[in-house]
Amino acid sequence: MDRAHSAALQLHQLPPTSSADPLSELSFSYKENLIGALLAIFGHLVVSIALNLQKYCHIRLAGSKDPRAYFKTKTWWLGLFLMLLGELGVFASYAFAPLSLIVPLGAVSVIASAIIGIIFIKEKWKPKDFLRRYVLSFVGCGLAIVGTYLLVTFAPNSHEKMTGENITRHLVSWPFLLYMLVEIILFCLLLYFYKEKNANNIIVILLLVALLGSMTAVTVKAVAGMLVLSTQGSLQLDYPIFYVMFVCMVATAVYQAAFLSQAAQMYDSSLIASVGYILSTTIAITAGAVFYLDFIGEDALHICMFALGCLIAFLGVFLITRNRKKATPFEPYISMDAMPDEGAG
Repeated sequence: MDRAHSAALQLHQLPPTSSADPLSELSFSYKENLIGALLAIFGHLVVSIALNLQKYCHIRLAGSKDPRAYFKTKTWWLGLFLMLLGELGVFASYAFAPLSLIVPLGAVSVIASAIIGIIFIKEKWKPKDFLRRYVLSFVGCGLAIVGTYLLVTFAPNSHEKMTGENITRHLVSWPFLLYMLVEIILFCLLLYFYKEKNANNIIVILLLVALLGSMTAVTVKAVAGMLVLSTQGSLQLDYPIFYVMFVCMVATAVYQAAFLSQAAQMYDSSLIASVGYILSTTIAITAGAVFYLDFIGEDALHICMFALGCLIAFLGVFLITRNRKKATPFEPYISMDAMPDEGAG
């Protein structure tokens, strides 16, 4: 009797079996990854539509006798609203999924732009050029979609609450401090060659953009995560690290835009899109892996499949952009005869 009683007590004192907890945590992490991925895909898709709407508005006005300024048309304002909505979606996605998953999903913008371009853009091509131009674009879209699928499927499942303590701990960790030292040295060297030696090579300029962009991505995830936690009742806005991250986010985004603008004055936008996407994604994933430890605990198969997804997406973006027709001044890229007759807006 005593043995039965003691056995019952031991059984009662045992903690709950941990077999259900890992499964529930894994399911929760996949759910958060899916929410973040869907928000990012939605955001990039809406931003692409918004940009093309605004370009549509500009060209409609240029091809008509409408004296209105572009900002007085409903189409342009619709584009601006959609752009803000898309950027908000991308911003929110960082709070749910690892940085290493969200950053490569920028390929969605390239895919959407290619599809919109094929539908609306007027390109002069000969039958013999069809294979070189359109088929390669379709192949590129297919590869980018396959790469995106692999990225979402094999993305890391590291989920950590973006509290002020956790972000501060990551910020002063030795791996990140060493990474920052290397990145600052590389950035200063590139800036020296660019400014003093007139090294205007596209790789130099876009490496500067990518280095700044990696810090933008790291800080965006911190700011978005702390804001989401604050809305859930765990206030994070009283931590100084929030404002440090916010200032860094704005500053790096502004300088990143400045370098991109300089690159756009010297190189074709298609080349900037493909090379910029590859460099920025690679460096941002590296920064996320160092700062947020995205790949800690991941098995080799998942890491290899994730890397394969990145490579396939890179190849898809390269094929989409490599054969785009270079922009020619005063040549409308949207077929005017396909437009409705009523005025813009």
